[in-house]
Amino acid sequence: MMGHDFRWPQSQAEIERIHRERKRLAVERALQSPFWQRRMPPLDLERVHEANVWRRIPVLTKEVLREIPPARFHDEFCIAPRTKAVEYWRSGGATGRPLFYPRSAEDMAHNIIVFERAFALVGATADDCAHVSFPLGVHPVAHLYARAAINLGIGTIWCGAGTNTPSETQLELIDQLKPTVWLGMASYGLHLANVAEVKGYDLARSTVKKLIVAAEPLSPVKREKLERAWGAQVYDHFGMTEAALVAGETIAHDGMRAFTDLWYLEVLDERGEPVAPGDVGSLVVTALWSNTMTPFLRWSSGDLVSLSPASGGKGPWSVFPVMRHARRTVGFFKVRGVNINHAELEDAMFRDPDVVDFRAEVYNAGGNDVLHLYVETRTGGAGSIAAMMRQTFQVAPEVTLLARGTLAREFEANVKAPRFVDKRG
Repeated sequence: MMGHDFRWPQSQAEIERIHRERKRLAVERALQSPFWQRRMPPLDLERVHEANVWRRIPVLTKEVLREIPPARFHDEFCIAPRTKAVEYWRSGGATGRPLFYPRSAEDMAHNIIVFERAFALVGATADDCAHVSFPLGVHPVAHLYARAAINLGIGTIWCGAGTNTPSETQLELIDQLKPTVWLGMASYGLHLANVAEVKGYDLARSTVKKLIVAAEPLSPVKREKLERAWGAQVYDHFGMTEAALVAGETIAHDGMRAFTDLWYLEVLDERGEPVAPGDVGSLVVTALWSNTMTPFLRWSSGDLVSLSPASGGKGPWSVFPVMRHARRTVGFFKVRGVNINHAELEDAMFRDPDVVDFRAEVYNAGGNDVLHLYVETRTGGAGSIAAMMRQTFQVAPEVTLLARGTLAREFEANVKAPRFVDKRG
């Protein structure tokens, strides 16, 4: 990895220069799109890098993109012919119908750099071996981590999630091939730990000492549960299909460093105005380099984050600001007038060391909302789960105990655990 070009910027002044030059180019490219030609207000391109001019560009949301018929998406939104597309990326679909975005070879040359940086952030070298458990498919994250690892000379095990390689087989590979870095969604890392526990395999005694997780919010409770089960350090990474990897936690565990030389990042309040540094707001992302095919300009990611000025430290990433991911702006149940955030419910359940896994469903019975928890526990009892829910959320749930392994079998058939289900229609 010595001598590899990660394109680290040398100073904040260099990042500001990139912003001045690339924001204008991003707008010029967007104006080649029929979608943006209709949507863009008159702008002075000489001054578009200035905040008051830049904020005249309307924020782009997935709901607006979904108004374009899928058959017309390329012609309406994209700015290069289909023959320039070298691969397609599938959006996560967490907030509705997924979309598919083409990427050009030039886009990919820029995008792969951030995934190479991801390994540098955690101190991985060619002496390491990476076990990749992100889902393999049209969604790109597994491919990109694996391809970046190969570029750096890191041994790579392409497993995918349980839908690609059964979890028991993955545990056998961890035991036999001795990877040092595991990569996947935190929920799947917990699932592998549950399978290992049932099988009597002690993951904490494996060779894996670093976990890179992404694709879903990571709470302190989930981090602690992962680190205890695996006996390894967890590093949180954050990205989206509309960009690529945007920020990653470093070996210093001092927050995620946001790659502001590749993405122009804004954190806005409900009025669309910038929040104060370090305050939480909605993240808006503009691709500064990988925009030769899909002009994502002021893209609202659906995440609440904070962005603080660079705090220094060691490493070439010390020039970057620190991002902290609060939560998604979507993902909650409203039960009898009470908002129950999915992440907060997950934390509340996993704080109980007896809880192995759970699924939450909401349905309507006789005109009343009912929250039903299906729970697997180590003791086979429900303990104080119902009382905890009443105290924490002021909602009395129904609780059904499941045999160990029930939810694991469901998980194997899905890319993401079907943990929250609203059956009210």
